[in-house]
Amino acid sequence: MNQPIHSPQPALQAAESGERFVARLQDIASFQRWQAELAQAWDESQPCVKVCDGTGCRALGSQKVLAGLRNACQQASLPIPLEIVGTGCPGFCECGPLLTIYPQKISYQKIKPQDVKEIVERTLVGGEIVERLLYTDPLTGEHIHREPDLPFYRKQMRQVLDFNGRIDPTRIENYVALGGYQSLVKALSQMEPEQVITEVKAAGLRGRGGAGFSTGLKWEIARQNIRKANLGYIICNADEGDPGAFMDRSVMEGNPHSVIEGMLIGAYALGVQDGYVYIRAEYPLAVKNLLIAIRQAEENGLMGENILGTGFSFHLNVRLGAGAFVCGEETALMASLEGRIGEPRPRPPYPSESGLWGQPTVINNVETWANVPIILRRGSAAYAQVGTAKSKGTKIFSVVGKINNTGLVEVPMGITLREIVEDIGGGIPGGKPFKAAQLGGPSGGCIPAEHLDVSIDYESLGALGAIMGSGGMVVADEDTCMVDFARYFMKFTQEESCGKCVPCRVGTKAMLATLERICAGYGKPGDIDYLLEMGQHVKDSSLCGLGQTSPNPVLSTLRYFRREYEAHIYEHRCPAHVCKGLITFAVIEELCTGCMVCLRNCPSQAISGAKQQVHTIDPDMCNRCGMCLSVCKFNAISVN
Repeated sequence: MNQPIHSPQPALQAAESGERFVARLQDIASFQRWQAELAQAWDESQPCVKVCDGTGCRALGSQKVLAGLRNACQQASLPIPLEIVGTGCPGFCECGPLLTIYPQKISYQKIKPQDVKEIVERTLVGGEIVERLLYTDPLTGEHIHREPDLPFYRKQMRQVLDFNGRIDPTRIENYVALGGYQSLVKALSQMEPEQVITEVKAAGLRGRGGAGFSTGLKWEIARQNIRKANLGYIICNADEGDPGAFMDRSVMEGNPHSVIEGMLIGAYALGVQDGYVYIRAEYPLAVKNLLIAIRQAEENGLMGENILGTGFSFHLNVRLGAGAFVCGEETALMASLEGRIGEPRPRPPYPSESGLWGQPTVINNVETWANVPIILRRGSAAYAQVGTAKSKGTKIFSVVGKINNTGLVEVPMGITLREIVEDIGGGIPGGKPFKAAQLGGPSGGCIPAEHLDVSIDYESLGALGAIMGSGGMVVADEDTCMVDFARYFMKFTQEESCGKCVPCRVGTKAMLATLERICAGYGKPGDIDYLLEMGQHVKDSSLCGLGQTSPNPVLSTLRYFRREYEAHIYEHRCPAHVCKGLITFAVIEELCTGCMVCLRNCPSQAISGAKQQVHTIDPDMCNRCGMCLSVCKFNAISVN
């Protein structure tokens, strides 16, 4: 189900965002004059402090940092007045809250409210660098001063995320100053709708939501059907629900106008007047910034009736999803938009033929729409120069798990997994070996260390049993049990199954029960064959794409880590020492000093022994919590 959202009164939101009203632009010439004035006034060589104020940094205190900076700067005798801006997420989430001082682009990491006074006095007034707030390269020990020099950004190619970290997402003037809405103006003034579609096709843009279907081809098919029906819709799928994924949320929070502009261009190309953004209710900041951006576009004549006097009209509505993972599937999403239960339906017909309310509909995700203005601004030829032969442009990944630099990265298609993990991600904590990466969310597949040099593109990943998906990337190290890893993702997909079709409803439950039994130490011969057979049945006969891909984590871990499954089943051990039902703790007699620390901290009273005497652990009483291992100072506990 979903909840309709309507923009509050303009005066109320204007007061909240601190912006001024402007006269609605009546024609393209007026916009071009306005854009030229804003571009001339935009000057990143002037003093300015920009603080990441995305959801991740807000959770770490960025709002307090911003308030403290504004108060401290008012009280300080600054040599030159400077602006303090809250921006969207620049990606380096591991080190938030992030603060960048312009024009030098000095980058301070993990800022706390108590650091503000020192930053103002020493850097903004005194011109000194606060060394302790700089990023320290773990390999060289070097303190890195400037944001562009951080290893995290060196191999990135920030196109969709270019404005994140640079603009205030609640001010349309910032977006326009950097070239925003120029692509829309180009489409309306210089291109026929068919030419726009041709340009998108020539750029080679493929859907960034998972399947990777040609965006231009989808538009071309839909336009033909829309012209026949004389009615159609476009939808932005912002129902991002993968564990560890926050790409779409960050784009919506940090630069919602890029998505709006992409949808406006798409609406013009397709000949539709109404669109919807379906976004998760769990994204309150993204929703707020999106609503502000829509209202600003309307007030400035960039959305609504007779846009810039061209005769083209478009209205954009926002709907909140209630958190059902299945509503990320396009047919379930449309059912939810229509007020029905969010359940998928068989295809064909595809949405481009019969979609929302039975009319031809184009659905693209946040990142796909945000790529469209880039294509028109740079040209399809320039856009297509980035990437591989069949996978063009860049891709955003949220990189999480066992990796030093968790965060949001945008890289050119064709970059290797090794470059993302080692160069951008900074490798594995503690120098531990890389074991695998789960790509494509819970319905994706894992890539093992032997394929660390795989090219990140649709075809290469598909050949290894993984998918690009929307861009979730979960990194695993040697301490990760791949059977438990697969169980985690299967548990998620099973719980999120809508239950409409038997293969997904029953099949995923059966697979999960088998995995849980194996992890608990009760695996039996035949389990591996059963998982392979059941996984294939679920893939072949589930109703929607989510059900069809749900066995991927199990099938891919069986493909590359079958030996771990066999160890669980036939040897009754977990090689990674993760599955409690398959591990035992014992005291190493020659190392035990009888200090009694483990005995006093054991919650199940499974440890016995006198002071300064060797202790013992009763395996029947032990609950395998690992407390003894963590508190022993003499490495006298073994895990088997």
